[in-house]
Amino acid sequence: MIAVDHVGIAVPDLDAAVAWYAANLGMVETHREVNAAQGVHEAMLSLPAAADSATALQLLAPINEESTIAKFIDRNGPGLQQLAYRVTDIEAVATHLRARGLRLLYDAPRGGTAGSRINFVHPKDAGGVLIELVEPSANPTH
Repeated sequence: MIAVDHVGIAVPDLDAAVAWYAANLGMVETHREVNAAQGVHEAMLSLPAAADSATALQLLAPINEESTIAKFIDRNGPGLQQLAYRVTDIEAVATHLRARGLRLLYDAPRGGTAGSRINFVHPKDAGGVLIELVEPSANPTH
């Protein structure tokens, strides 16, 4: 694992959350997309001086009531949903973690933000924290 990539926050209203972080903390939106496979509208934010830096804030809003993020918000309310680590070889990291007995949510990496490949360590194997593994695309946009 190289570094913390982002912290994911589940929100019911993406535009309202982006506006709140901009107005109150001076953050800027660096990327926005709909990830239909994950069931979310998402925005990546950074501080202006760090807009090209490694760590970002990811705001996740549900597309529909059946999405994982909608269920998370129903169960827990809005708030911290996951901690993501950037990796250079997601398959090698997955193999290493599975060899140590950790469960990953997917058998193979799936598509993530800006063309990245992602997988998650089950929270029951990570002290209650949903850990996302992110292998950025060759041309990341956040």
